[in-house]
Amino acid sequence: MAISDSTAERECEGTSTSVIPSIQRSQFKYTSCYCEENVYMLCKSLCSAGVATSHGSDLFVVFISNENRQKSREKDAQVLVWDLDTMLPFPVPLHQYITDAIRPSLPLYPNFRRLFRVIHGPIFLCSFASDRRHMKSSEGNWIAPPPPYNCITAEDGTVHNLESFVSMSIENINQKMEEALTDVFKLQTGVVIDENKLEDFFMQIL
Repeated sequence: MAISDSTAERECEGTSTSVIPSIQRSQFKYTSCYCEENVYMLCKSLCSAGVATSHGSDLFVVFISNENRQKSREKDAQVLVWDLDTMLPFPVPLHQYITDAIRPSLPLYPNFRRLFRVIHGPIFLCSFASDRRHMKSSEGNWIAPPPPYNCITAEDGTVHNLESFVSMSIENINQKMEEALTDVFKLQTGVVIDENKLEDFFMQIL
């Protein structure tokens, strides 16, 4: 998913707004089972449409996972979550997303403890790469039909680094909020945040 600050000053307009954009999910490219690429294309579209700044400086990409990569299924209306895989409004205020989608009060087994890797938009758009190798079986067949566009290559020529974004463990959690708020603007793979600190992180950073 992508998170944006709707009050950020737009480079193309030189103005600010606190109005939630009226945009439909159907306006964005979407390929089932290719969620990382969907988010990449979503960020590109938000930038080109002027919803985000031209370089995505007011966007943050969030990978949700846990140590076993198992799934168990974000206070302020100006912080918006753009999630193409939810039935919630699109976009949705961060606090509502955390309450209704993440549901931190829901008890989970330790193995399902959710971790959140947050990457600054411009860094993600420059560095993310996927040649879709993870979507092929051992026989070389597609597990799910790929998107119609070419594979995403990073600006430095890297063709695949998805694992560095998806892989995370409890040991990766940034324990000090002050460091996380700084490192997210410097590190290629961003910072890992525990779910009970996620909303506070974005309240401080945006």
